[in-house]
Amino acid sequence: MSWKDNCYIGDWSFLWQRRYKGPDVLKLFSDFSVNSFAKFDIDQSKHVTHTTRHGKVIAEGILTRLSEDEVRLFGRGTFWIDYQLKRGSYQVESIAEEGYNFQVAGPKAAAVMEKLVGDSIRDIKFMRNGECVIAGRTVIALRQGMSGEPGWELQGPAEDAKAVYDAVLEAGAEFGIRKLGGRAAFINHLEACFPTIVTDYLPAIFDEELKDYLAEFKAGLPAFASTFNIAGSFESDNVADWYRSPVELGWGKNIKFDHDFLGREALEAEVAQPRRLIRTLVWNADDVVDVYASLFRSGEPYHFMEMPRDQRGFMYADSVKIGEESVGVSTSRGYSYYFRQMLSLCAIDVEHAEIGTEVTVIWGEPGQAQKTVRATVAAAPYKTDNRRVDMHTV
Repeated sequence: MSWKDNCYIGDWSFLWQRRYKGPDVLKLFSDFSVNSFAKFDIDQSKHVTHTTRHGKVIAEGILTRLSEDEVRLFGRGTFWIDYQLKRGSYQVESIAEEGYNFQVAGPKAAAVMEKLVGDSIRDIKFMRNGECVIAGRTVIALRQGMSGEPGWELQGPAEDAKAVYDAVLEAGAEFGIRKLGGRAAFINHLEACFPTIVTDYLPAIFDEELKDYLAEFKAGLPAFASTFNIAGSFESDNVADWYRSPVELGWGKNIKFDHDFLGREALEAEVAQPRRLIRTLVWNADDVVDVYASLFRSGEPYHFMEMPRDQRGFMYADSVKIGEESVGVSTSRGYSYYFRQMLSLCAIDVEHAEIGTEVTVIWGEPGQAQKTVRATVAAAPYKTDNRRVDMHTV
């Protein structure tokens, strides 16, 4: 509730980050991203997406332009860009960084930040960066909002992390700031429709043609991040059925055909005639309650529904049907205390994506007791998107 009522501080310092510097840096990213870099100002950030030649997502992350020939990238896309950099002829240097990345977001985030650094923080536009000083340390503040609410990402070197984190908590105490926990974090991703790797899609790296990249990628990951697990009622003998395209994940507006990039041909066809879109599903409360009630009856109970949702590490994918016809795949099931509803995201066939459509979700692993849960198609994001609100009005 912190992102609805007051504000939170969340820690995303686990994300990989690298700087890329050189005269070909924008050419490198343009060749391997669906995004356009025809306009990319210094201190601007973009949500960039990298795809296979089949138009399926390998990775995505936030890219910030630091100078004419220098950018910083967060996320697993750093592995993909490094892989392509080694095999191309780009004049670009890849530089590892160890830093922190704290999100401060919610209706009272502006008041907290103003107390820390002054009211000029409110002048930073959406997806733009500015410098400020917190606890005597220089901090980059990216105006963002991964909870669907107004906020900033605070970034800087790892050695400054504790001082900055503690200062934000101290300043936020009078505003009721909360530390965002691992389970709550992904409820705001669900409500605000931010599909997540190995939660809503598998990275499209398991095909034979990418075996060299997969080996290099897994060798570079720590053990906790190198597992790719699936669960749920959805079944297929083709791993590609757990892949998603940017169109299926709701990122179609970021695809620009003003440049050549890996995956362009496939995405041109899909944008012209999309097969699936992303929607929210609102699960029937009586059917959900019956899943829990089965724990108190004799016989085999239904698969337990973790509350508020499962932790990361698995892609829980459940079949979505109308009658006997498979029409989509549900992911990110979670309980919203704010809405008092069980929700999920769903990649659903275009012809069944109309808001209000009644579907069913098959709950339970194949071979176990399965419950048919009624659900209704709703908009994604499910909550109002407040990220771009004028900070001078909050």
